[in-house]
Amino acid sequence: MRKIVSTLFISLDGVVEAPADWHFPYFNDEMGEIVGEQMERSDAMLLGRKTYEEFASYWPDQPSDVPPADHMNGVAKYVVTSTLDTPLSWQNSTRIDGDDLRAQLTALKEKPGKDIGITGSGALVRSLLDEGLLDELRLLVHPIVVGSGKRLFLDGQQIPLALADQRTLSTGVLYLTYVPAPAPAPA
Repeated sequence: MRKIVSTLFISLDGVVEAPADWHFPYFNDEMGEIVGEQMERSDAMLLGRKTYEEFASYWPDQPSDVPPADHMNGVAKYVVTSTLDTPLSWQNSTRIDGDDLRAQLTALKEKPGKDIGITGSGALVRSLLDEGLLDELRLLVHPIVVGSGKRLFLDGQQIPLALADQRTLSTGVLYLTYVPAPAPAPA
């Protein structure tokens, strides 16, 4: 069965918004390999509306010599939205309505293929974690406090996770992989 996997750049204070503003000083060949491996492991993307609109306004116009244009444009794209009114114009894009998301994503996971990757789409990741639909959460935790911006987790949100793998990059970035865990027993 395929897995739904989210890979996010995140600051020490939990910010996932606008990583282009703080992420690049930490990007090196090690991180490039990790990002490349994530793409090789996936043949589909799951996107929220906002991320879809951002990506669809940029990637279709990029030539093959701009990494990772071929991957971004070639894979199947599934857009989870109940608010997008315009037709999906980016090639290989399919809309998934918010109604009965569990059944739709379970059916998608049962189809043959590689991982279904999520890049960005923090609200979608939160929702999938809340619903127990995310199989792996891969965080590239950057050693920087951004101070403001959208955070991955909301105040009061509790989601038990188990650390499945960890690696420290030469830049001080922590590459952490979490999987869903049962809720701890009350003390």
